[in-house]
Amino acid sequence: MADVRGCNVPEDLMYNVENNVWARREADGAVTVGLTSYACSLAGQIVSYTPKKVGKSVKQDKSCATVESGKWVGPAKVPVAGEVTAVNEAVSGNPGLINDDPYGEGWLVKLQPSDWEGESGALKTGADALAAFEAKMDAEGFEGC
Repeated sequence: MADVRGCNVPEDLMYNVENNVWARREADGAVTVGLTSYACSLAGQIVSYTPKKVGKSVKQDKSCATVESGKWVGPAKVPVAGEVTAVNEAVSGNPGLINDDPYGEGWLVKLQPSDWEGESGALKTGADALAAFEAKMDAEGFEGC
């Protein structure tokens, strides 16, 4: 797992760097979406998670869930459009899982993408993602996770 300023950035995931979210294409074609460790560091301890309902269609860069911490309330935006096929019930019961394991047990939603091929091309992976996060952190004056 790669690291940018102390924030974990798994190189096998795809990122919408601007929105601080990641995507992983599953074997069945579904896309799992979550917040980055950078987003978790910015937000602080997450205390509430309110996902969109299963069956809801979400447009690219629109909210799939609202997350709340002691210092921030805001949307988690999907990197690709699709229909919500699953929400993370474990996170509903324990929103802190998002902070504890953002790339594993702390995922937010699963989507059936409506145009994966057309929309995923803008997502960053590997060294491109690391460089983009470094530039974003630099521009935002972020010290590190």
